[in-house]
Amino acid sequence: MKLIGHTILISCGFFVATQMSFAQSVNAYFGVGTAMDSSSNTQIDTFGTGNPFTTPELTGTFLDVGGSVMFTKHYGAAADVNWRASQGNYAGLQYRPLFYNFDGVWTPISTKRFEPEVHLGLGGMRIGYSFNQTECDPFGGCNTSNQTVETSSHFQVHGALAVRIYLTDHVFVRPAVDAHYVNNFFQFGSNWVPEYSVGLGYSFGRE
Repeated sequence: MKLIGHTILISCGFFVATQMSFAQSVNAYFGVGTAMDSSSNTQIDTFGTGNPFTTPELTGTFLDVGGSVMFTKHYGAAADVNWRASQGNYAGLQYRPLFYNFDGVWTPISTKRFEPEVHLGLGGMRIGYSFNQTECDPFGGCNTSNQTVETSSHFQVHGALAVRIYLTDHVFVRPAVDAHYVNNFFQFGSNWVPEYSVGLGYSFGRE
């Protein structure tokens, strides 16, 4: 989770600094959705017991934090980070995937209540694997901790279609469809990971 916090702080700093210089507007949002991928159907004997696990599908609730800086009315830059809200089960271990990307943004139409977005950019993804370990002693009792055992990182190409629908002059709802192409995403069945989300956001400096 430290990577999530660091990415959010860097993104916020980038957006604030740009707004203070020459950006037309800055848009920040928080969203909820899901990302999906098929199982690789790989058998893994994680604990050497002779009873292998089958790798799972990628599913679950994902959280999304991001924003864009519009340098003109139609062109800008964006950053986004999204991650699985809770840990899932992967071959006997707990896992949590995280995606992050930096994009160019094109807004073909800009009206008072409606602004579509087209995103294309680069980034990465990370999966952390862990398990719950319980240690007991006769004086302090038992304590369960989550131990990270492995991480895996991949390069990704990112694209998205979204639209900012303004409820007021500054507050917007943002439905979005994202496509992550994750290089060598062997943990699951495909390198393509579609993501669907709805966010709530605020625009700064918008006239």
